[in-house]
Amino acid sequence: MGYAGHDLPKETFTEYLLRTTSRGPDDQRVCETEFGLLGFGRLAIMGLTPEGMQPFFRGADCVACNGELYGFRPVKKELEAEGYTFQSDSDCEIILPLYYKYGLDMFKHLDAEFAMILYDSRKKLLIAARDPIGIRPLFYGYSESGCIAFASEAKNLIGLCKKVYPFPIGSYYCNGQFVRYCDIADTPAYSHDEMPEILTNIREKLVAGVDKRLDADTPVGFLLSGGLDSSLVCAIAAKKLGKPIRTFAIGMSEDAIDLKYAKQVADYLHSDHTEVIINKQIVLDALEEVIAMLGTWDITTIRASVGMYLVCKYIHEHTDIRVLLTGEISDELFGYKYTDFAPSAAAFQAESQKRIRELYMYDVLRADRSISVNSLEARVPFGDLDFVKYVMAIDPAKKLNTYGKGKYLLRKAFEGDWLPDEILWREKAAFSDAVGHSMVDDLKEYAEEKYTDREFAERAGKYAYARPFTKESLLYREIFEKYYPGQAEMIVDYWMPNKAWPGCDVNDPSARVLSNYGASGQ
Repeated sequence: MGYAGHDLPKETFTEYLLRTTSRGPDDQRVCETEFGLLGFGRLAIMGLTPEGMQPFFRGADCVACNGELYGFRPVKKELEAEGYTFQSDSDCEIILPLYYKYGLDMFKHLDAEFAMILYDSRKKLLIAARDPIGIRPLFYGYSESGCIAFASEAKNLIGLCKKVYPFPIGSYYCNGQFVRYCDIADTPAYSHDEMPEILTNIREKLVAGVDKRLDADTPVGFLLSGGLDSSLVCAIAAKKLGKPIRTFAIGMSEDAIDLKYAKQVADYLHSDHTEVIINKQIVLDALEEVIAMLGTWDITTIRASVGMYLVCKYIHEHTDIRVLLTGEISDELFGYKYTDFAPSAAAFQAESQKRIRELYMYDVLRADRSISVNSLEARVPFGDLDFVKYVMAIDPAKKLNTYGKGKYLLRKAFEGDWLPDEILWREKAAFSDAVGHSMVDDLKEYAEEKYTDREFAERAGKYAYARPFTKESLLYREIFEKYYPGQAEMIVDYWMPNKAWPGCDVNDPSARVLSNYGASGQ
């Protein structure tokens, strides 16, 4: 968290910072700097000694970064050869020397997921920046006195800033200006690779994306739903590590779809596997906490976060794991159930670009908050920058579901001994459904009982922006407003299939309501 002014007492700033202690439970520090206040809460993953604590200073220059800089070791060696000395083994300590080398071009050189605040004392520049997909959260706002503040979560800024804004992805801020340094969804030209080459590249780039995310000085675990994406991440990691990995699955006691598939994958990979079983009461008891943690009113995100939050809570309370690899971002690249209805290749590509650009408000937000609120770090191999750039540039006509099976390219790329065939070619089930259809049904029923039709009409009518359209969405919005009053515009819209497409004009975001859901939920 940073505040560019000298009118805020350090004690007050510290109180705002400590609202998200769970993100950085190991140590907290607030420093007075030339520009104002800079604070950091540490979750020690790389360079576990006290010297790895941030902010890092070189003279009056300073930086605080919540991030993971992949491949930092060779870069650090180069910098050492150029005369820099380092105090710690933290990957983030290389940021200031990199800035001296590249200036504001530095962000293009990072293979990283990050949110950072940096101060250049010579040029008197205050800089903040965020990774191209927004895997790491960052928000900003202005105090009553007009000073800008930045923080990892919106809740750090509630009360300090009248309006809280998500920091734009792939952008940096420098003395009042926001500059987009990377639009990762933009594809100036499609690649001309033929199918064999495409499949090889998909496989090799995803394997590389998983491999670099296994580098941690603390234990690593894996969320395993039994669906294609998380199963592939686990399969690659198991091969790379050559020893049993630790996998975790969650499901409702009544009708968990995922648990049997997750167990099948775990058995195939010989992983050390844990099942977390939940029920209606546990789900309802967690609901308000989940919405307060997320900072969203979106139906899909909230439904899918309940299971993810509860499995991460279990991991935090019962294991020594600090890093979790997950399967997000595959759908946006290769297609959802509803993109089977895309009217053309161009429409598929446009939809994919829109989803990648908005991910930070939905699935990526879910993964970050569910994991970090439990003092863990999320790593998302499908969000590897090289992998995303490559898949976005594949001719969308090849990504369209003309094969009778969604995500065909991804499945085909991993034929062989990676996964059992029935998992590799299994139909997609949406995560919130796969935890158990009863979970979504329980949430809807709870909302139905909470409001009469008249109460629903009156209360929903109070909201001009993103008006709730079901009792369930009203329930979520009211809880959201309790914790983030007047901040609904942080989220652009409800996550829904593209209603302009035939077959997609639905009133519930679950893939269950689509005509092509078929055997997905079996």
